[in-house]
Amino acid sequence: MTTSIRADRREFLRVSAIAGGGLLLGTYIESAGALEALAAAPGAPLAETALGNYISIAADGMVTIVAKNPEIGQGVKNMLPMLIAEELDVEWKNVRIVQGDLDTVKFQGQSAGGSTATPTNWLPMRRVGAAGRAMIVAAAAQTWNVPAGELTTAAGRVHHKASNRSVGYGDLLAKAATMTAPALESVPLKDPKDFTIIGKSTKGVDIPKIVTGKPLFGIDVSVPGMLYAVYHKCPVFAGKVASANLDDIKKIPGVKHAFVVQGTTPTQLAGLVSGVAIVADSWWTANSARKQLKVTWDEGATASQSSASYQAQAEAFSKGTPQRNLRKDGDADSAMSAAGVKMVKGGYFYPFISHAPLEPQNTTAHWKDGKLELWSPSQTPAGGRGLVSRSLGIPETDITLHLTRMGGGFGRRLYNEPMVEAAAIAKQVGAPVKLLWTREDDMHYDQYRAAGWHYFSGAVDASGKLVAWKNHFVGFGDGERFAPSAGMGAGEFPAGFIANYALDVSMIPTGVPTGALRAPGSNGIAFAVQSFIDELAEAAGKDPIQFRLDLLSNTPIAPPAPAAGQQPAPAGLDGARMRGVLEMVREKSGWANRSSLPKGTGMGVGFHYSHRGYFAEVVQATVRKDGEVQVDKVWVAGDIGSVIINPSNAENQAQGCVIDGLSEAFGQEITIQNGRAVQSNYNNHPMLRMNEAPPIEVHWVKSNNAPTGLGEPALPPVVPALTSAIYAATGKRVRTLPISKHDLSWR
Repeated sequence: MTTSIRADRREFLRVSAIAGGGLLLGTYIESAGALEALAAAPGAPLAETALGNYISIAADGMVTIVAKNPEIGQGVKNMLPMLIAEELDVEWKNVRIVQGDLDTVKFQGQSAGGSTATPTNWLPMRRVGAAGRAMIVAAAAQTWNVPAGELTTAAGRVHHKASNRSVGYGDLLAKAATMTAPALESVPLKDPKDFTIIGKSTKGVDIPKIVTGKPLFGIDVSVPGMLYAVYHKCPVFAGKVASANLDDIKKIPGVKHAFVVQGTTPTQLAGLVSGVAIVADSWWTANSARKQLKVTWDEGATASQSSASYQAQAEAFSKGTPQRNLRKDGDADSAMSAAGVKMVKGGYFYPFISHAPLEPQNTTAHWKDGKLELWSPSQTPAGGRGLVSRSLGIPETDITLHLTRMGGGFGRRLYNEPMVEAAAIAKQVGAPVKLLWTREDDMHYDQYRAAGWHYFSGAVDASGKLVAWKNHFVGFGDGERFAPSAGMGAGEFPAGFIANYALDVSMIPTGVPTGALRAPGSNGIAFAVQSFIDELAEAAGKDPIQFRLDLLSNTPIAPPAPAAGQQPAPAGLDGARMRGVLEMVREKSGWANRSSLPKGTGMGVGFHYSHRGYFAEVVQATVRKDGEVQVDKVWVAGDIGSVIINPSNAENQAQGCVIDGLSEAFGQEITIQNGRAVQSNYNNHPMLRMNEAPPIEVHWVKSNNAPTGLGEPALPPVVPALTSAIYAATGKRVRTLPISKHDLSWR
């Protein structure tokens, strides 16, 4: 989701004066494909175009900064401007933030996902601010006829100590606009010890609007003359409309249009799928008319699939020869059969899960004079615009896309079905149309977190050392390729830390759409892997944290060389960094004193490395005699580099991950019957409520590494830490999720 930049790129800053005496600062970045995009932009000669317009300084010194990335609740609307404002050297109280629209000429990487915003923007955004500061300093130096090296800046003013002079940025705008722009890659940056904004907590810029109910989200969009639409699709994934009682629907008062959309991507469920559109003068009217629809469906092959059939196939695979091997180090079979070792086996399962964001999917679209205008809460707006272009045959240059704040997404809004559906409806209607899914639509037509099965075997020797590990992973795919976000990589821990290791895989074909859910892959894999480590630690007679520390102390084994034409495996887990967070969470949680906990209360631990983040977590839970589980407290230790850009938001993200993970573990599951989802709302796919959220204590290990993101990596460890705590409290081993299926409850 980031644009590839050539290694030999050159970056420049462009400035221009604006009416009213202000100054605009932007970046020009030469990148793969950028020049072609510029050349194709009508009326925008290369020499006159900037790839990025971030800063506007007014004559009174107030600074407006554009937040280019979509805001999904991860705090990026504050974070990116903080980086710019820090290096520009202005006071945060004098900064105003505006949300940028999709503009692939001005901006790069306008997306939200993969916890990528921090690592990909840490230097580029700081360089924008630093270059702006350099130009203002140059203007002051020329004005006063002194060397620029004698000048300093602070709080939006330039100072010359030798002459005791100072001037506000607003008084230098005209001169600054004439300065030669520095190359961004060589502009000096602040020493972190001099930061005045980075590392300080800042309140979310949208908080006042959120708490007072002001229009902000996609669901709030309203434009003059707007109609309202619902889109009714086959309950079986990828099914098509055969016939519908459209004439009856059109007779309902308030209904303006009712028609069938055949769809353009019948096998691509993230595209335009066949359905019936109803457009009315109110959403209530449209949705009420929908209840009177009578549709004959061509359900297709997926109608024969079910969760029960998937389970049967997985069990059959577990008893046979795996389809293929992803990694093999040493000889696990021989190590397990050696004299004196203790062998352990365990099968683990996690189900399909819906993203279930609070704001249902929506998009507002207006087709007029051959051009399309969209308002959409999308994590991948450029991808959505491209999907609309391809599906409807509209040039991307004729599509304007406004980014709205999202009421959650967790990966769901990486996929843009509502955008292309609204666009198709608006094009046919020829008027502004607001498409809104129901909560049931949102759960029935999701790109689900994929279910997965792990069939483990492992062995520890007489000294308690882990000497062998095998995992037969059964996921979804076509035999060669995993379904989206349904796979497991050859580098997943504990690969590389055990001399005798094997990862085998088998795949089940499915017509159920799968996709990325917060910490994709990791949110299920961590539960299975960390839980089995607990079983091995018990067999070894070792403390669960010390067992993990010992394992992480092993010298990593390099992954096998890639096959011809394949890329090398990405860098894996750094054992020293993970040991650091494990040691911290052991200390902060009082792990050494857990034997003094009352009967029925236990502590469990889990760790995981994902999205460049290192996290270890301890859960303390109490299980009553009737099986009700209460999470007493959660301790989180994370290593996301040397700097925490916005501490209050960082703590919020870690806490949100924990609450999300607990919700998933306790009661969330999507089951499939006859090719369709059974669950439909929060009553049978529950979320943790506010009064059920436990105290969550967050700590950071400041390592000597560049800052990375944290919207996702704090989630995976909490699930195995919870199930481990339940085992410590009851002796009941939870190997399948959700927990509510084990005579345990949480409300």
